[in-house]
Amino acid sequence: MIQRIQPGKRYSEAVIANGLVFLSGMVPDNLDGDASAQTANVLAQIDALLAEVGISKSRVVDTTIYLADMADYNAMNTAWDQWVEEGQAPARATVEARLANPLWKVEIKVTAAL
Repeated sequence: MIQRIQPGKRYSEAVIANGLVFLSGMVPDNLDGDASAQTANVLAQIDALLAEVGISKSRVVDTTIYLADMADYNAMNTAWDQWVEEGQAPARATVEARLANPLWKVEIKVTAAL
């Protein structure tokens, strides 16, 4: 069974399939924030979406972080390190990529286990 969470015309915010929850790339609402503030904003959105499906960040198994500028790596990690639970760090890749909105400094894609 496949369950779509907050489905839209182009994508769903999340899809549940085979015991996994796949979140769409989450982007910041605070476009004037620095990379650390934007990352914290995105992580809060991830927390809310995971809560909507009944799980927490401790269930995150894989994360891809897209940075518009790799110079923001340390600033992003400042927010990340405050968010990730001790001993619960997921597998993670961080890459530099041109993001769809030039004001976005970060986009985060998450996969979690139910």
